[in-house]
Amino acid sequence: MVQAAAISGDDLTLEELRLALAPTIANEAVFDGWTDEALVMAAEAEDVDVDVARLAFPGGAMQMIGAWIDQVDSAMAAALPPKVLDKMPVRERIRQLVQFRLDAVEGQEEAVRRATAVMAMPQNAAEAARRAWKSADIMWRLAGDTATDYNHYTKRAILSALYASTLAIFVGDDTPDKAETRAFLDRRIEGVMSFEKAKARLLGSSDRERFSITRFLGRLRYPAR
Repeated sequence: MVQAAAISGDDLTLEELRLALAPTIANEAVFDGWTDEALVMAAEAEDVDVDVARLAFPGGAMQMIGAWIDQVDSAMAAALPPKVLDKMPVRERIRQLVQFRLDAVEGQEEAVRRATAVMAMPQNAAEAARRAWKSADIMWRLAGDTATDYNHYTKRAILSALYASTLAIFVGDDTPDKAETRAFLDRRIEGVMSFEKAKARLLGSSDRERFSITRFLGRLRYPAR
């Protein structure tokens, strides 16, 4: 789980305060949902003036959830910068990035479930889609993607779907160390890699060992459990 940063409310901008409070709000959302009660409890736990905390989240539940996602994005970028990921094959970069996000919210599964329900509301659909796209874009940029053609868009759309499907397994996974979720993610990645290599051998391709990100993500879009 990503830990909350030390908070000194007098020294933070409202944006900084949102990010600092987000993990604690998520902890409270496990019990109270993404509500004003969770915000108040988080502010009191972090010794932040409740009125100032409310001022930081005028957008209510979606803004609280958005700050939580931003905080995970920030922690992911700090833990897995390009200079670390560059040493790995592309498939492992994606695996590490997705796994980091899951590890970051472990123990807060109920908060994830409640956040998903809020984001699924019709009035929040556009913002939810923007959030998913932003996180997928950050992951691909960290992984070294520089595509500017249609692949730029397809990669992000399909990675968003991959992460969402894995997260759906994650929130209901009671196996030790989330073994079911890890296996689910591994099967999708390794299965696609095996298929691509086998097809390359069959076709006698001269670049049979080359990994195609477009094909890879295309086959992850509708994974069978």
